[in-house]
Amino acid sequence: MIRLFFLRLGAMLAKEFVQMRRDRVTFAMMLGMPILMLILFGYAINTDPKRLDAALVATGQDHYSRAIVSALEVSNYYRFVARPTTDAQAEEMIQRGDVSFLAIIPSDFGARVDRGEQPQILIEADATDPSAASGAIGALGDIAQRALLREQGLEPQAAEAQPSQLSIVVHKRYNPDGISQYFIVPGLLGAVLQMTMVMMTSIALTREIERGTMENLLAMPANGLEIMLGKVLPYFFVGAVQVAVILAAARGLFHVPFVGNLALLLAGVLVFVLALVILGYTFSTFARSQMQAMQLAFFFFLPSLLLSGFMFPFHGMPTWAQDVGQFFPLTHFLRVVRAVMLKGANWNEIGREFLLLTLFIPAYAVAALLRFRRTLD
Repeated sequence: MIRLFFLRLGAMLAKEFVQMRRDRVTFAMMLGMPILMLILFGYAINTDPKRLDAALVATGQDHYSRAIVSALEVSNYYRFVARPTTDAQAEEMIQRGDVSFLAIIPSDFGARVDRGEQPQILIEADATDPSAASGAIGALGDIAQRALLREQGLEPQAAEAQPSQLSIVVHKRYNPDGISQYFIVPGLLGAVLQMTMVMMTSIALTREIERGTMENLLAMPANGLEIMLGKVLPYFFVGAVQVAVILAAARGLFHVPFVGNLALLLAGVLVFVLALVILGYTFSTFARSQMQAMQLAFFFFLPSLLLSGFMFPFHGMPTWAQDVGQFFPLTHFLRVVRAVMLKGANWNEIGREFLLLTLFIPAYAVAALLRFRRTLD
């Protein structure tokens, strides 16, 4: 009896391993998901971002200013990537999100230091993401003060024995009170749309296969493009309802400011939803069952959520992770929705992100049409 038990158990185990080997999508998920999570959480995610892009507006060239700028860069909190010559250029850079900080040092900074006065440095900070700006802002005063003391030939310990010789004025832009809901709730618009649109459309074709109605669909006098559009367009209505609910909740429950153009935001939503439903349909052409389609959607959803800047500061990630994040539609949509809602950005300031978001539509459509099969084999 015991021998027969182990023979039957061995046969069952062999059968299950054969089934597992045949279900390549599930097998790849079992191996790939832990590796993906280890890489993302171990290397890419950083809750204390460093080397944030900043622009320097300095009309003077005194050695005190240069010492402070050098100290800020050495601290690894700031990385000065531009030196705009006019206030308009600087304003455009922070409005577009090209830089997180504007460091403005007046032309008479060095003269005021030599006269023993208390000079000022103005920092314009993009505070749409409070967690990304808090660390760099908190360390700013101490770093600048110590650099100024060293340049004057004084020991840094002297800072405790005398009043501060430097005044740091910080203007937190777009979210001065540091309210996290102002950053999270607009991002939820993209996260919820991605989760539902991709998930629902990813089972569009596989549902037909499992229900046995795929033969009728293939027998219809319709080409691949017509079938794809017929499958994905109905989900626009679901997306419209979700957008209305989230925007209403953002304004009524969380009091998120909306200072931009609603039509521009809705145009971005339209492009984003169209890209998502086509992406979900593309997943359905790879899957043979609804379970596989959902697994593919989840495998896409997790890195997209982590690398897009929705949960963790985008500029706090290493360069390779930021490069990977550029290949997710959610990354560009989050920049559009937050710029329009919180900054009042216009087309000139978000046009590049809008264009990149639009490019996902033909890319996903071509992949879906190439994968669409006219037979069940």
